[in-house]
Amino acid sequence: MESVLSKYENQTTVLSEYLEEFPETDGSVWILGRQYHLKTDKSKLLLDISARLWFTYRRKFSPIGGTGPSSDTGWGCMLRCGQMMLAQALICRHLGRDWHWGRDKKQPEEYHRILRCFIDRKDCCYSIHQMAQMGVGEGKSIGEWFGPNTVAQVLKKLALFDEWNSLAVYVSMDNTVVIEDIKKMCWSPPQSSSVARGCTLSHRSALSQNKNTAVFCSGWKPLLLIIPLRLGINHINPIYIDAFKECFKMPQSLGALGGKPNNAYYFIGFLGNELIYLDPHTTQIFVDLEENGMVDDQSFHCQQAPHRMKIMNLDPSVALGFFCKEEKDFDNWCSLVQKEILKLQSLRMFELVQNHPAHWPPFIPPAKPEVTTSGAELIESTDKLFELEEEFEILSV
Repeated sequence: MESVLSKYENQTTVLSEYLEEFPETDGSVWILGRQYHLKTDKSKLLLDISARLWFTYRRKFSPIGGTGPSSDTGWGCMLRCGQMMLAQALICRHLGRDWHWGRDKKQPEEYHRILRCFIDRKDCCYSIHQMAQMGVGEGKSIGEWFGPNTVAQVLKKLALFDEWNSLAVYVSMDNTVVIEDIKKMCWSPPQSSSVARGCTLSHRSALSQNKNTAVFCSGWKPLLLIIPLRLGINHINPIYIDAFKECFKMPQSLGALGGKPNNAYYFIGFLGNELIYLDPHTTQIFVDLEENGMVDDQSFHCQQAPHRMKIMNLDPSVALGFFCKEEKDFDNWCSLVQKEILKLQSLRMFELVQNHPAHWPPFIPPAKPEVTTSGAELIESTDKLFELEEEFEILSV
């Protein structure tokens, strides 16, 4: 990455160097709900891809849990992919889908807040530290490889502590999305809340609140919808391919988590029968916050053509992601699913139902959980989590 950045003087030159990696064809490329024609839109396509936040393996960050690994090389790829999907949701939430990044372009404060959420520090709410430690509650040891569903569950739990972004995270179960449950979760009653200035606060607590900014919030909470699926036994069933590709055309698309066994990728679109993905399997050195709270973001954007793989080589275990900022976006997504996916398949990729299934346990919207330290001591306030000199480890949530 550094050699690429030093070799070329501006972003346009960097991108044009890699345009030849896309074939000359009349076909269209779909990237997270946007369509590009290769013969006329190549530059726009690459600029769109480079705007996505790209999270890769890192090394030389502070040891996870105090004595754990200081690099996630070899085990953190699915966590990085989960970070990329969530980051795309936050970009859509604060900046909009059509926002673009530029090397020398001044970005709004919201962009820097989003990026700070993912810096590899214990006090950043979606850092590799937070995700790995929250995974302990999902039965995953620190340093153990995650699957798509585990990452989804971890993100759902961490989001409960993130009041600035205020996302409602719904992870479907049994291949079923329940409209009633989602609307119950997203329509929150008025309540006193504290909005964090960002996802870091005084470089101390990833989970703390800004007590000086009390507001009352109500209405629809922006929805991050994650649908873990298994599209076959050992290989993807061809009957699902058209429906899977159709998901990337939806304006609410956040792509998909998946890949091959023990090799996770963040899929952002497709060209014909090839999936387009961002690859986290590059080890870069840890980038910390600067004194002014800013981040050198050059290594957080992939400035070359992304990788492609044939869709039939995809492992059948995947997780689809969608973002619905407003209720009308979710209603539109439901209509698209009914029209483009459910009515076109005899074997459905997933189910979309109006009412909560009677044989399921009652649906209770998730609430901020109690967190215990490695000594099983109850922490009553998240502000206390990082007042201790030692790192904490989450055992159960």
